[in-house]
Amino acid sequence: MSATVVPGSPQATRMAAQVRQQIVSAASAAMTSLVPLVHQHLEEQYRTIAPAPESRARREAWTAFEQLKSQWRDGTLAAWEQSLGPDPVRLKEFVPSSLELLGTEVLEHKIIASRLSNEVMEVAAKEVNHLRKRLKSLVGDEELAANDLVHPEVLLLPVVAQWEGVGLSRSNWERAHPIIHAHFKEHLQAAYAQCNADLIRQGVLPNIEPVAVRAKPSSAVPGAQFPNESGEFAGQTGHSHSQRDGAGEAVPQRRRFEDRAQGILEQVGRILGGFFSPDGARGDFKKPSQPLMAALAQQPALSAPSYDANSGLDPTVVIQRVVHELRQQSSDLKAKAETDSEKSIIELVALMFQSILQEDRIPTGVRVWFARLQMPVLRIALADPVFFSEVNHPARQLIDHMGSCVLGFDASSISSAALEQEIKRVVQVIEQYPETGDRVFKKVYEEFQVFLKQHLTQEENTQKVLGVAQQLEQKETLTIQYTIELRDQLKDMPVRDEIREFLFKTWAEVLAVAAVRHGVQHEETLRLKKTAASLIWAASSKPNRADRARVIATLPALLQALRDGMNLMGVNAETQEVQVKLISDTLADAFMSKTESIPDEQIQKLASHLAHLEDYISDDDIDDLTMDAQDIEDLLGVDASELDVIAGEGGTDSIIMLEWVRELPLGSWYSLDHSNHLAQVQYAWRSPMQHLHLFSSSVGHSYLFQSRRLAGYLQKGLMEPQEEETLTTRATRDAIGKIEANPERLLA
Repeated sequence: MSATVVPGSPQATRMAAQVRQQIVSAASAAMTSLVPLVHQHLEEQYRTIAPAPESRARREAWTAFEQLKSQWRDGTLAAWEQSLGPDPVRLKEFVPSSLELLGTEVLEHKIIASRLSNEVMEVAAKEVNHLRKRLKSLVGDEELAANDLVHPEVLLLPVVAQWEGVGLSRSNWERAHPIIHAHFKEHLQAAYAQCNADLIRQGVLPNIEPVAVRAKPSSAVPGAQFPNESGEFAGQTGHSHSQRDGAGEAVPQRRRFEDRAQGILEQVGRILGGFFSPDGARGDFKKPSQPLMAALAQQPALSAPSYDANSGLDPTVVIQRVVHELRQQSSDLKAKAETDSEKSIIELVALMFQSILQEDRIPTGVRVWFARLQMPVLRIALADPVFFSEVNHPARQLIDHMGSCVLGFDASSISSAALEQEIKRVVQVIEQYPETGDRVFKKVYEEFQVFLKQHLTQEENTQKVLGVAQQLEQKETLTIQYTIELRDQLKDMPVRDEIREFLFKTWAEVLAVAAVRHGVQHEETLRLKKTAASLIWAASSKPNRADRARVIATLPALLQALRDGMNLMGVNAETQEVQVKLISDTLADAFMSKTESIPDEQIQKLASHLAHLEDYISDDDIDDLTMDAQDIEDLLGVDASELDVIAGEGGTDSIIMLEWVRELPLGSWYSLDHSNHLAQVQYAWRSPMQHLHLFSSSVGHSYLFQSRRLAGYLQKGLMEPQEEETLTTRATRDAIGKIEANPERLLA
């Protein structure tokens, strides 16, 4: 923001008011130009040949609109003007306060307005979210009110409410809505873009950088991790597709997924009349009634508390029975509820778990265990509305992470049996401690993550790969660290360029390999470190006879030590000969040189420093590793026929993408496009230093990624989460869809 605009100051308040006035003016202009378009659309329908009943309905729709169109327009414009007035009570007609109970008619209006706003967000999500951020900065980063007309669903609510308010029918809306949706999409996108441009010219947040959002300490959310700029509300499940902006860079999927999830939660809050505020604030939240909580505590166990695939029972019948029992329990609880808000929560949670139970890609046994979480989750949702506003709520994180793991596995495998057994344990622990609220969810989620780290690497082939990968990371890390330290030690010493290049490009890696193979203080490693100091001394000027005699005497041993080191690193004989000849020529030239020599005490100090090199190096200088695919076999002597090492060029330095890489949840499944081959892989392991990442396929093949290369694959869409939405996000979206189709069920 411009230094002249102080958040919360009269000037900032005026600027915010001007933005809202600008939005209303643009919406009013759009509304005025919309009316004749709707009239024309209905007239064209009326004049199109159709069966008699349909033709009569079309004529009635056209006639009704012709009579009432001016009232619809004027009523909507008046509502917008009132919303700009100083009295906030004027908004109550359209946006109830957070604790006001919603009638069916108002609820239906909000649902229709939500659909209309989603159409706008499809094309204007970035503009809307940027404007929200700029307005927040003007008021001191306070959350915008739920009834702020900057929100498209709030702005468009009078359009819907006034339609029926003047006597136009719902069926007529269905006939006209394609024109209404298309018109507002076009005009409001331009309006939001213009508001942003005007604020930028006035110095309000000229640059909104995409921020890598960290999950709360308990962990990242699977598959989505992730508030940002894209703002998509409604999403599709299944295989995702990369999206790119005008500059050709991939839009970070992680941010799209998280924004979509948060948008769906905000829809829940707004459909329920703002009872659950988007920022998770509780306000004057009233605790659930005692009779309801008592009834919840006394709910009977499911008749099929678990499912064995070998039992011979039809899994479809088992799931149908569980769905029926949970539906009956929800109906019984709604009968005990004392407020509409309690009924709404019960219905919404019931619909969410109904969606989860209908996810046939999840093994039947796991779905039954998930079903047993409905009542514990309902208890959480009734006790604290933050469940409906936080993507990172512990209960959501747990269910989402377990779901991301089971959506890809083979239900008949031993590995999957172990995972199902862990899910069983998690559910039973939660059921045992109902009074602990979300704390038990946090605890078992932490335990589940520990289980995954062990479970995903139990296979013999995976263990072998992990051992190699860890050595590889150690070797590459030490190579970089040794190179940095050697450069630092030699910067003020008169060392020839040929020797410097050999030490930095070859010998640093030799020392790293020796340290990994033998240990940093092993006799062989120390011998090779001493060789570096001897080479530096031998290649310096030798003005006196004694030093030259000493070089001649020790030269065979020195050259043999150099060969031993290069053999250890896997350098072929031809390359070794080239290196040895270059060093021999350099040493011969040093014999005759009259340049400055290196004092013995300085060489001794260097040798001592090299012997304890690990005491001086730091991980702070390590950004990322480079790998050679041949390192696995040639360097470490391991058969890597079932492992692809994906390294080298083609990565990315994008901070956002690297942040996403660091927060990928173990156990989640991805679609990998590598060398024109598609594979379904599971994230099985990240190295201790987080430079390497291992993915395993169901056929036993593994893929080892360097961080930057993995970030590049994610950015270019070559590695994509199998699920664009987490399990609870998709379940919530499905629940919203059912409520939109039948609003009466919310309070029934």
